[in-house]
Amino acid sequence: MKILVLNCGSSSVKYQLWDTEGDGVLAKGMVQRIGIENPLLEHKRPDEDKIKIEPGGIIDHTKAIELIIEAVIDENYGVIGDISEIEAVGHRLVHGAEEFAGSTIVTDEALAAMKRCIPLAPLHNPANIKGIEACLSELPGVPQAGIFDTAFHQTMPKFSYLYGLPIELYEKHKIRRYGFHGTSHYYVANKAAELMGRPIEELKLITAHLGNGASIAAVDGGKSLDTSMGMTPLEGLMMGTRSGDMDPYVPLFIQMHEGLTPEETSNLLNKKSGVLGITGKYTDMRDVLEAEKTGDEAAILAIDMYCYRVKKYIGAYSAAMGGLDALVFTAGVGENSDEIRAKIVDGLSFMGIEIDAKLNYDAWGILLDISSPHATVRTICVPTDEEFVIAKETERLVNAL
Repeated sequence: MKILVLNCGSSSVKYQLWDTEGDGVLAKGMVQRIGIENPLLEHKRPDEDKIKIEPGGIIDHTKAIELIIEAVIDENYGVIGDISEIEAVGHRLVHGAEEFAGSTIVTDEALAAMKRCIPLAPLHNPANIKGIEACLSELPGVPQAGIFDTAFHQTMPKFSYLYGLPIELYEKHKIRRYGFHGTSHYYVANKAAELMGRPIEELKLITAHLGNGASIAAVDGGKSLDTSMGMTPLEGLMMGTRSGDMDPYVPLFIQMHEGLTPEETSNLLNKKSGVLGITGKYTDMRDVLEAEKTGDEAAILAIDMYCYRVKKYIGAYSAAMGGLDALVFTAGVGENSDEIRAKIVDGLSFMGIEIDAKLNYDAWGILLDISSPHATVRTICVPTDEEFVIAKETERLVNAL
């Protein structure tokens, strides 16, 4: 089945065209600068250089989808002969709240429910929905599916997802932990189980999705028991620009003593904190690691804070599950930084976590068990593939129609 996978942001649309029964990814790319001047489409076929297209003017999401379709059917650099070959569209949606415990075919009712989730993800869901509405216009009659970042974590029990607030606030506003990166945690947990040659139902896994945005999950028997991100992606680990966990009173204190509005405080915590806040200039962990080598004290501190917080969650989630079979690293930092992985697991040999230095160094973006021969808990690197999950989920839903 040929499936167009879309990840729509407020000013960009990432895409991949999948052939789920044949060659996998046929083409991928991104439309950038939607809604502002000088939009750009970058389009790439496997083993070929990127093609850049500048449509000019100011475009909206509907025009962006139109440009993507034109690119994949172009006679010179396209990969299919006609728009009719696109059999389905799979959309990444950030927040499904309690409306969606799994993926869904887009119907009028489902779209209305997606819009009801907007207050919980006002920066993300509106853009995701714009992509759906653009495809309804450009690809009428083609089935569409919504795959939610939050859905995998809907197996969390109440004692895990509720906050210590008056219960009326949950009942009225659905204030609770939802968790994110669900497609990634689901994918890497299952790949790790496959590599270990054991049914995932028998395993206690911790999956660490470490990128500019980062979260960690306790996956017990293939189901999410707990995860570090909360009602929004701000909670949990320290990230590129997000603060992560802190005393809940801190934002109130900042507002009172710095004279900030709630919107300004949100911007501070989401876009000016984390690694950027500590170093003053870096958000990319590669830059921080390079600065660390020069003796940059702020970079050293940021790395220490980053790794320490991941380590704390590993201990907490192992306790929550009553044991641990494997620790799984994924995403940009988790897949590609042997230094960060080594620092996180340093001192965890008492738990049975030990890694082989050479295997750890060799694990750059590849599927690899990097455990030492003495380890009783496996440590595994798994390149994530959220688009694959979206494509396969879309295929499953469409085949069931």
